[in-house]
Amino acid sequence: MTTQFTPPQWAFDFHGHRCPFMPIGYRMGLLAMQKLGVEREPDHGLFVIAELGEGHPQTCMMDGLQAATGATYGKLLMSKTFFGKLAATFHKPGKGAVRFALKPDFVDAMGKHEFFGYRKRGVEPSQIPVEVTDDLIRWVAAQPDDVVYKVEPKPDFAFTPVKGSFNKTLCSSCGEYVFDRYVRVKDGKPMCIPCSGYTGAGG
Repeated sequence: MTTQFTPPQWAFDFHGHRCPFMPIGYRMGLLAMQKLGVEREPDHGLFVIAELGEGHPQTCMMDGLQAATGATYGKLLMSKTFFGKLAATFHKPGKGAVRFALKPDFVDAMGKHEFFGYRKRGVEPSQIPVEVTDDLIRWVAAQPDDVVYKVEPKPDFAFTPVKGSFNKTLCSSCGEYVFDRYVRVKDGKPMCIPCSGYTGAGG
């Protein structure tokens, strides 16, 4: 089956340029929601654990994942493992979890397109001729779902999100609010991490 999940224009505007990987993430997100039997997340109930890292352009996928699912960084619903892989696990408490990964043969075939010749020469996506980019976007959209994605149910997947809290304290040094999870104590006084001189954001 080939699902014609073309991202709306607002998703491209949010992402900032046209490229193949944002639509790949968008389609992945919609397929994952179908698998889990859920709708786009309005609040805080659908979690996406992306296996991408840094320093590889395919991270554009994550903007597509956010646009499709509503599982955004701002709502603390998306996190990264920094595995450097083209995959993500989608988890809805009470509905289960499913992992999607891009198939190597699809990635290899996509890499032969002219678009990537420009990218490897350091040309930014917004500077690549529109016809070159759109030709690749159309090619990706025409590929069957099972050619693009490997899908794995994750029945034993366990994930515990950080519990939210409105509690905050004034830093005794700079006078700015810091949420209690990140308060550090120095010389018996509550401080934010920068003022305390301590490292680390855990609490």
